[in-house]
Amino acid sequence: MHVLVIEDDPEINHLLCAYAQLAGFDTDSASGGLDALKVAADHRPDLVLLDLMLPDMDGMEVCRRLRAAPTTAAVPVIMLTARTGESTRQQARQCGVSVSLSPLIPFSLSILSPRASSSPRSIHPDQTAY
Repeated sequence: MHVLVIEDDPEINHLLCAYAQLAGFDTDSASGGLDALKVAADHRPDLVLLDLMLPDMDGMEVCRRLRAAPTTAAVPVIMLTARTGESTRQQARQCGVSVSLSPLIPFSLSILSPRASSSPRSIHPDQTAY
């Protein structure tokens, strides 16, 4: 299982990658949207952890572009965002986010294991975890 972590904060990026590796996943990381799209095209991840707020384009646009590319269209995308409003969740669903998590509320990345190991189609865009 190959996870792409897209997070511009170097410490959070490192933490998410380390946690995923401890759970047995291979990881790649990117700190911006354009870099992430290149990494995704080159390495075809099985799962994407995506920050909403990125320096060069927001996570919603990254997700739209991942959904538009044939090689990443079906890859589950878990968006990490501090925004918990209904409009953010609705926008995330519309652009194809599989699950939204708030890093402000403690969560265990064990939430990834059953979702990551199951079929990408088993993660529905209307699922949110706040």
